[in-house]
Amino acid sequence: MITGYSQINRIDEALQLFDAMPAPDVVSWNPMIKGCLSCGNLDLARKLFDEMPERNVISWTTIINGFAQSGRVEIAEDLLFRKMIWRDTAAWNSMIFGKHEDALEVFYNMIKAGIKPNQSTFTLWAGYGLNSKHEDALNSCCGLEALDRGKQIHTKTIKRGLDLDVFLGNSLVVMYSKCGNINDGMAVFYKISNRNLVSWNSLIVACAQHDYGVRALEFFDQMTHAQVHPDEITFVGLLTACSHCRMLEKGRSGNLEEAQEFIQNMPVKANSMVWLALLSACRVHSNVELAERAARRIFGIEPHSSAAYILSYNFYASCERWNDVSQIRKIIKDRGIVKMPGCSWITVKRLKHEFPSGDRSHPMSKEIYAKLDSLTGKLKDFGYVSDKSFALHDVEDEQKEVMLSRHSERLAIAFGLLCTVEGSTITVMKNLRVCGDCQRAIKLITKVVGREIIVGDSSRFHHFKNGACSCGDYW
Repeated sequence: MITGYSQINRIDEALQLFDAMPAPDVVSWNPMIKGCLSCGNLDLARKLFDEMPERNVISWTTIINGFAQSGRVEIAEDLLFRKMIWRDTAAWNSMIFGKHEDALEVFYNMIKAGIKPNQSTFTLWAGYGLNSKHEDALNSCCGLEALDRGKQIHTKTIKRGLDLDVFLGNSLVVMYSKCGNINDGMAVFYKISNRNLVSWNSLIVACAQHDYGVRALEFFDQMTHAQVHPDEITFVGLLTACSHCRMLEKGRSGNLEEAQEFIQNMPVKANSMVWLALLSACRVHSNVELAERAARRIFGIEPHSSAAYILSYNFYASCERWNDVSQIRKIIKDRGIVKMPGCSWITVKRLKHEFPSGDRSHPMSKEIYAKLDSLTGKLKDFGYVSDKSFALHDVEDEQKEVMLSRHSERLAIAFGLLCTVEGSTITVMKNLRVCGDCQRAIKLITKVVGREIIVGDSSRFHHFKNGACSCGDYW
């Protein structure tokens, strides 16, 4: 009864039952504490835990897991490392679950403590990375882009004799694809014997992110032949793949007027996110009139939409409509809207190096900028001329050229060229979309240095090699 009341958020009635029990034992205390945690009443859960006459491993794991999932990691860590006598695999898993970027450190401490990880350690069941906010050891590698660490964890699962079950396999597919290594992701997928919907979705979404549009459609055909029923994630992945690879008849990309008509005739009223997608597409296809209509629709639904203002600002700037840019800038300033600055990062020898655009705070800035200047000179020998329409400020052309050459992804690439083995692939991540000028420049950089460069931006992964990009100059 206590568990039942807790599950439907009737925690007061659960407490009344608990208080009425003549002699509650540990089996009674545990669900009461879990119920308080599930309802978000962390203080009461901790109070009951402290008052328990006796505790078992389930008691400790429940309280640690509850605080870790709620973001109170410091309390969970204190309970685990300072107060808990028996630290079993489940307790360590709870800390991996809650530590996010530090999950790998917890994982290695767990190994040092002599605790054998299980499948849940590597997957934590729900953290597949497609539609969950949860993190696990492998998905922490995704967040850090630490492919080498992810491979080490994969190796440990093999050495410890853990079978490649569907949960572990799905997480590995996501980890490899999010770290820029789609081929290893596909290799893992083929080894999963009992694939489920998440397995197929993981691979289809990965193909979409890496410009493998044809492969995404092929996997979808195989999925239907395997009698696995698709869901909304499947179709979003397929449409994204079609859009990225310009497969008009498959995904109907680029027909903006038709897209607007579709939105207006939807059986449910379109929300701001739908119109934002159209506004973004208008910028790609330089359709000013439709972009303004889409923006008006968004502001009618969500008057303070920061994304819409910033998209409009960038759109007008790319068209050099500086009066409109000034008006949007004034609105952004008056309403306190913050435009996210561009930032790229690269992981070298397990250390993450971040580079905001134009940044000079890195210890190797002098060498990085010297490398950039050298590259810029060589790019001009290949006919490179900067596209100043991507410099979103009303300044002189010479200043625009300098600003473009200092974009964050170029700083990260220059650092990677300086600090990685000659001939190795460089993988860089960026929080925003790669601009058109950087995309052209990076293509030529691969010809100059003879190396493959992978750039994962907010939309997809660009694989640059031998002067070409996997996106086909369309994104």
